Amino acid sequence: MSLTDASALFYAALAVSLPTFAWVVLGVLLKWSGLLPQSLNEKLSRFAFMFGLPVMLFAGAAQVDYSGLGSALYLLAGVLATLLTVVLSALYSRWRRHPLALSGIFVQSAFRSNLAIVGVALTFSAYGDRGTELAAMPIALMTVLYNILAVLVLNTTLGSSTTIRSVLAGIVRNPLIIGISAGVCLSVSGLPVPSVLRPVGSGLSTFFLPLVLVCIGASMNFSRLYKAEALTWEATLWRLCIAPLLGVLLAWSMGVRDEQLGVMFLLLATPVAASSHVMVVAARGDGTLAANIVVLTTILSMVTITCGFFLLSLFSLTGTLR
Repeated sequence: MSLTDASALFYAALAVSLPTFAWVVLGVLLKWSGLLPQSLNEKLSRFAFMFGLPVMLFAGAAQVDYSGLGSALYLLAGVLATLLTVVLSALYSRWRRHPLALSGIFVQSAFRSNLAIVGVALTFSAYGDRGTELAAMPIALMTVLYNILAVLVLNTTLGSSTTIRSVLAGIVRNPLIIGISAGVCLSVSGLPVPSVLRPVGSGLSTFFLPLVLVCIGASMNFSRLYKAEALTWEATLWRLCIAPLLGVLLAWSMGVRDEQLGVMFLLLATPVAASSHVMVVAARGDGTLAANIVVLTTILSMVTITCGFFLLSLFSLTGTLR
């Protein structure tokens, strides 16, 4: 491959990640300038989470043909990759002799990606509406899996009193899960899917995804990063490099190719979800450590996602981009 071809692929990868993280940077700048105060940011975030994203994911899920879902190996690959990451990161943490109270935070950070927001934005940036459609089912399945695993890990290491039943109740009320589930039900019901759904979903993606990303940037707190210790960097390495690599290798070995492999990488390579910090604080764990990991992975994922997607493109593994 010539240098020109490699450069073109790199710019294509940059075109996937840059629009997504530019909105996050804008959110940081708006916060620092005082133009987006915390109170307004919280209202915008809640509006997008309760309305915009659920409707967008509903539109995407409703347009998927689920007749071949049994052969959708990328769904199984995503679940198996998550379970493998949990096991290997727990073994690594034990080998490194992390304190028990910090081990659970490390393991949760290793497997819990921000697939429902940053992941959706990346897949839409890379593949357009097709990316949103392909991402809908992995997001639904893995969001449930993430929450169950997080409860098990944190209960084991922090002695939290949170129960699986309460978590499942929260998942059932999650607007994103409701939106995806409603879309799936419409698709499999045999009822005609309104032709207006595609332009509506595309329009919502164009508006709400940037809004949510700006809100993520505005909610980031850099003041405690100076306390970042070795465990913070180890967790960041696992979230951004090791976990996506495990997922891609596993998916590729199972025969996952093209857009499905590209979508799976983008979902698994995202930074740690902010909800991980919420669960750690609720379990009375080290909130500073959890927050630092969220911030650090968000910053560095701009580089790792671009480089990772470039490498996949270099080996013609990402399929046709938008």
